[in-house]
Amino acid sequence: MPIIDILGFPHFYELTPPVAQKTNPILVFIHGWLLGCNYWRPLVEELSDTYQCLIYDLRGFGDSQNQAQPSQEFDSDNYSLVSYAQDIQSLLEKLDIEQAWLIGHSLGGSIALWEAKINPQVIKGVICLNTGGGIYLEEEFERFRSLGTKLVEKRPRWLADCPLIDLLFSYIMVTRPLERRWGKQRVIDFVKADTQAALGSLLSSTTESEVHKLPIVVSGLSQPVYFIAGERDIVMETKYVRHLASFHWLFKDCGCNVIEIANCGHIAMLEQSEIVKSHIQQLLEKHIASASLS
Repeated sequence: MPIIDILGFPHFYELTPPVAQKTNPILVFIHGWLLGCNYWRPLVEELSDTYQCLIYDLRGFGDSQNQAQPSQEFDSDNYSLVSYAQDIQSLLEKLDIEQAWLIGHSLGGSIALWEAKINPQVIKGVICLNTGGGIYLEEEFERFRSLGTKLVEKRPRWLADCPLIDLLFSYIMVTRPLERRWGKQRVIDFVKADTQAALGSLLSSTTESEVHKLPIVVSGLSQPVYFIAGERDIVMETKYVRHLASFHWLFKDCGCNVIEIANCGHIAMLEQSEIVKSHIQQLLEKHIASASLS
């Protein structure tokens, strides 16, 4: 299992072999809350012939765990979007990656936007899946934070061994049920997630100030940014995706930086993997061709 130290914390990662097209950017995939990097594998298998791909587990999720680390006083700021973006910056530096496109899912999309802000020399573009926001609805956010906190604090560690629980997780937040192997993976990642990381990333990213910062970040990005939304996503509705996308110059120029996928819920890279792959390829090809002409 490849592990790399990032700012004193062990991170699991995988980097596919270099490709013949040396000028192509490396694609860096960032997973969402209570998930892990494994959900990107179907896309990576399809894209890695043309693009070198990097997947990794966010600090405290998946296999990026530090069992030897002594318990510290909880501080949600240690798990902020900026903090996770700084992890990416350090990861790219250690792997000598000089140009990359970020592809982030849900919370991972928000982290990708921050990384594009703090590391513009390296990050050439961003594609967000099931990511939106910028509107703070106090009652809804308080309810979400409360439910999320209870979910993390009360999850039983034996859940992964519970019969048929993988079937239940195959149905959550998606339009059509996922293959049961993905339901099993979701259970594993749900149980495995470090409590401080799960709570910290949830609580830090959903404060009123943090929610209102995201549109400011998007409006200041010079890189192309695209948003792929699930038409039937009940976690991140398309109206919130469009709202966040509307602050970017691509939306203001032509309104063409939002792509809606029919019959798709909140886990687009598994629900509609072929369609997502096709959109990613088209977007990258367009910008690579444009860069070669400039």
